[in-house]
Amino acid sequence: MSARVSAITAFGLTTRDSERIGRFYEGLGFTVGPTQRIPEEEITLLGLRGGGTRIPLRLGEQCLTLDRFDQAGREYPTEATCADLCFQHFALVTTDAAASWKLALKLGATPISTGPVTLPASAGSVTACKFRDPDGHPLEFLQFPVGHASRWQGDGLLGVDHSAISVSDAAASRDFYAVLGLSLQGPTLNRGDTQEALDGLPQVVVDVLPMMPFQARPHLELLAYRTPIGEAAGATETNDISATRTVWAADRDALIRDPDGHLHVLTSGGMIANDRH
Repeated sequence: MSARVSAITAFGLTTRDSERIGRFYEGLGFTVGPTQRIPEEEITLLGLRGGGTRIPLRLGEQCLTLDRFDQAGREYPTEATCADLCFQHFALVTTDAAASWKLALKLGATPISTGPVTLPASAGSVTACKFRDPDGHPLEFLQFPVGHASRWQGDGLLGVDHSAISVSDAAASRDFYAVLGLSLQGPTLNRGDTQEALDGLPQVVVDVLPMMPFQARPHLELLAYRTPIGEAAGATETNDISATRTVWAADRDALIRDPDGHLHVLTSGGMIANDRH
């Protein structure tokens, strides 16, 4: 692979009802932009027919898009867990995880975690909780401990710290992203009662590998579950609800998949219309 990436510029979520999901994210604290057509060249890159509409969302410096394609794909698999290889979440930094959790549930979120839990010092002493939006997309609230030297300033929901994906082979995925230009920083092995409560799974043992792009905000994390063993994602199509796309500033335009099928859109500039609001 010859491509090189420098930064995550956006995340693309697929939905069948962008206005309904837009209201959910607006309730959480995102700024919602006007509906726009998805550029034809992007539809072509994704290998789809017809067209689609997009609602851009902004949270601090980060951008998400809610994309509804004329050619609809499959719903999010209802039985999928954090360990399954279709899993990809966004960690949303908040100054009050408990309040954000209550708000998300009120807005229609489905819990993954039992509620906000504080991880041990070996995992950063952060308070976190995982949930799903009304379409099934996984999300996480992340509250850093008091006194943490953080770039995040302000109150409420502040931005996207990272996106985490489940992978089957930590070494193979690390090498794949290293070729793209990412570097490993501070891996941890997470386990115990709090990790099990966070993931809503028993006997969790998971390697967490932070992979940092040249511009390290936000970054990518690889979740390699030793136990439980996750299910393979199967042949995910680009218009399926579970086909979340990470959008990168890169040296060429391309659509690529990592070893477990996670989708990445590489753009050399201007193709992804996610920042016009």
